[in-house]
Amino acid sequence: MIITLPLLSYKLFMTIEQVVQKIKENDPQADTTVIVRAYNFAFKAHDGQIRKTGEPYIIHPLNTAFTLAQIKADIPTIAAGLLHDVPEDTATTFEEVKKTFGEEIAYLVEGVTKLSKIKYRGEERYRESLRKMFLAMAEDIRVILIKFADRLHNLRTLEGVEEKKRQRICQETLEIYAPIAGLLGVWSLKWQMEDICFKHLQPDEYKDLEYRYEVEQRTELNEYIELLKKMLSVELTKADIEHKIEGRFKHLYSIWQKMKNKHRKFDEIYDVFALRVIVPTVADCYNTLGIIHSLWRPNYNRFKDYIAVPKPNGYRSLHTTVFGPGGKATEFQIRTDEMHEEAQYGISAHVNYKNKLHDGYGKNQPMRWVQEILDAQKDSKNTDEFIQTVKLNVFRDRIFVYTPKGDVYDLPRGSTPIDLAYAVHTEIGNKSSSALVNGKISQIDSELTNGDVVEIIIEKGRKGPNHDWLKFVKTKKAKDRIKQYSRRFQLSSIKRIIPGLSDK
Repeated sequence: MIITLPLLSYKLFMTIEQVVQKIKENDPQADTTVIVRAYNFAFKAHDGQIRKTGEPYIIHPLNTAFTLAQIKADIPTIAAGLLHDVPEDTATTFEEVKKTFGEEIAYLVEGVTKLSKIKYRGEERYRESLRKMFLAMAEDIRVILIKFADRLHNLRTLEGVEEKKRQRICQETLEIYAPIAGLLGVWSLKWQMEDICFKHLQPDEYKDLEYRYEVEQRTELNEYIELLKKMLSVELTKADIEHKIEGRFKHLYSIWQKMKNKHRKFDEIYDVFALRVIVPTVADCYNTLGIIHSLWRPNYNRFKDYIAVPKPNGYRSLHTTVFGPGGKATEFQIRTDEMHEEAQYGISAHVNYKNKLHDGYGKNQPMRWVQEILDAQKDSKNTDEFIQTVKLNVFRDRIFVYTPKGDVYDLPRGSTPIDLAYAVHTEIGNKSSSALVNGKISQIDSELTNGDVVEIIIEKGRKGPNHDWLKFVKTKKAKDRIKQYSRRFQLSSIKRIIPGLSDK
């Protein structure tokens, strides 16, 4: 039985039927019985509650569940999305949820309930809650997926929130939630959160950019994209390669960020759009690349093979920029259906996600940042230090660099060869003397860039690091190891002067 909402003519509501339909689109064999049960349970619990927007409260968990279904989360996660506000906002207890839906769903609901205690009343309280959020996320990433979906619907309905709080919610989203979504590869949620926050935080810039993008250039760009699609499709069909070609427009917030960070005008941002080519196999990806390069002259400085060497968050695709008709710089992204789903939905798109999660998936390379959060929790003496460490080391823009053996390391932007050396091994860091970057000798304090191949040159007789390295290293591990050695060295020096001094 499905309890239905009363018909209200002024608003088009999300329905449980739409949630179930979306789940079935992703997996026709999915058993949605527990989803319907969770909806009926939540409907009864929230009965009579109204949101500040004037909607019945059940609309919020329904939208949360639909978003989770869109990103292909598993059934327990979607059910928990329907139930996530029940223990905190209704008379129904957590124990009732647990008794009705079992351990797994109850565990996810409890995780989201803990995160919901993040309040905006006082910096200390907020920071401590933020710490709990990071740790809960590291334990089970599905909790943060529910929180993303919850946050996205709240952002979409900010008209019911007073201005000052609205600003704080948006700022927090840009500083914390959107970067986490990027780290998890859930780009479809990341860009939506960013654009909504941009609209509220920078309304004038948003309106100006929206006008220039949507009104002045969109029609012209659409015509150009259709021309390229037609030309490429003819050649791919000749080569007997099944394909889908779609245009991808850069989102307003990312355009604005690029204009601000690189001091460029709108007309100077050449990659406001790209064409995405989706083909059946990896071999088809490389064959398609060859066809594109035969049609248009490639810019070899703008070619990236993320299939051979995926990004640290697991992203796979071929990227190439060519000079299209009229010499217009045009980016193509080439990938399989599986790669496309992973690029859109990140970790939630993995078919065996739950098994990977509980079999140590978080320790694999794409999720190395989860371990960084746990390390920061263990090493930080107080909450302020923890938050600062996580923001600097985990949520800063990341680069990835290679060792000569092909191993990939992701580091904060601005990292140096010394940061890489300590990421490989403490002793390599301690004995570093110089580095070869892309085959050329480089200083150990030089800033690395995305895709650099770095060979660390060590000095075997070297006793330890130079304390002055602290002036330029970026990673927490490098700083900690250098400080650790310096303290030991200072203690040894004192002991030589004062024999018998204890290490304690």
